[in-house]
Amino acid sequence: MKIKRATFAVLGCICLALGTVGVFLPILPTTPFYMLTVFFFANSSERLHTWFLSTELYKKHLESFVEKRGMLRSTKLSILAAVTLLMGFGFFMMSRKGLWIPCGILAAVWLIHIYYFVFRVKTIES
Repeated sequence: MKIKRATFAVLGCICLALGTVGVFLPILPTTPFYMLTVFFFANSSERLHTWFLSTELYKKHLESFVEKRGMLRSTKLSILAAVTLLMGFGFFMMSRKGLWIPCGILAAVWLIHIYYFVFRVKTIES
């Protein structure tokens, strides 16, 4: 039983690290990694679970999504701005080299991001 709890704790720490990196690099999705962190910490240790739920990272990026199934407009805009800047830079660099197929794939991924955050994630008024 201790091996299972330790494995969940390690997986929770890995997901926490990946989610935190995702705060700064929009290529990694923050919310799914933080949701996995909650799951793994809840199954490993009540203390870790309680600690994570009290962190500013959880409250800023996941709490409104978990409780109200939506995000604040400012959170959605900051995510979309970061994704647009990063993908725009990648698109620019690839188009300079004439890599049109990867540019098309990147454009499709960007459009899916826009669609998802605008139409699928509920906007919560602050």
